[in-house]
Amino acid sequence: MGLKLGVVMDPIGTINPKKDSTLAMLVAAQARGWSLHYMTQADLFVEDGVVHARQTELTVRNDLEHWFDLGAEHTAPLAELDVILMRKDPPFDMAYIYTTYLLEMAERAGARVYNRPGSIRDCNEKLFALQFPQCCPPHVVSSDANVLRAFFDVHEDVIYKPLDGMGGASIFRVTPEGRNLAVILDTLTAGGRTPIMAQRYIPEISAGDTRILLIDGEPVPYGLARVPAAGETRGNLAAGGTGVGRELTDRDRWICGEVGPTLREKGLAFVGIDVIGDYLTEINVTCPTCIRELDQAFELDIAGDFMEHIANRA
Repeated sequence: MGLKLGVVMDPIGTINPKKDSTLAMLVAAQARGWSLHYMTQADLFVEDGVVHARQTELTVRNDLEHWFDLGAEHTAPLAELDVILMRKDPPFDMAYIYTTYLLEMAERAGARVYNRPGSIRDCNEKLFALQFPQCCPPHVVSSDANVLRAFFDVHEDVIYKPLDGMGGASIFRVTPEGRNLAVILDTLTAGGRTPIMAQRYIPEISAGDTRILLIDGEPVPYGLARVPAAGETRGNLAAGGTGVGRELTDRDRWICGEVGPTLREKGLAFVGIDVIGDYLTEINVTCPTCIRELDQAFELDIAGDFMEHIANRA
């Protein structure tokens, strides 16, 4: 069946085709004979209660020099599409939130949106993980410096990070000496106005922060361990980490089993969870990546598997 697939994403000319997971999804959809319709957030609008978009026909290929061609442009209701992929990268700002509202309206009109826009909006990637405390390291979320400092007094080696960060930005480790703790807390909380997260430092980060991809709550059997660069505490590839593929452990699978049913219930069909050692640290629902790296390392077709899931639901 030839589906009409729309994608809301960053400008396609700015992506890195070697690593981009959205491009992998589009290539897999096109291989099935589906037509592709490209949009950015600015292309969406509401008129008389109906969500429309300026949609551009799109052709893609696995070519690092010429990975796309744009065709004819037209304007039409989003509900005329069979499937919409919401693949806009964070920052998760007000523009992003407004886009989820519009996609939710299109969903009510009959479009299938992946991931479900209301769940993208509701499931903060750091706070959502805390719904599974049995999987998480010791943690606290607060804007109160006294609460955050008391957590440090107990655990002595602590990671502090904003709730809306990405790519390892503004993540601080405070070691037992407590150096710069006061200024870190004041800066991250904006003087006590903004809640942040504190987590007990997990030494196993030296072996990598593993991204595990789940399709409809079921894990891909391999994960990508993002190993920190020398002298770093962050494994994020954007922070200089190195990706190393590895098979999932029994503990990884147990964590996926704890999280998976809730992902299915919330319509979060393509998700990336982050695991350090034995602990779940984040659940990425906006625009999870690492398809390309895992496909290359283990001869997988993760995007193809995701399109198969979509086809079975269409």
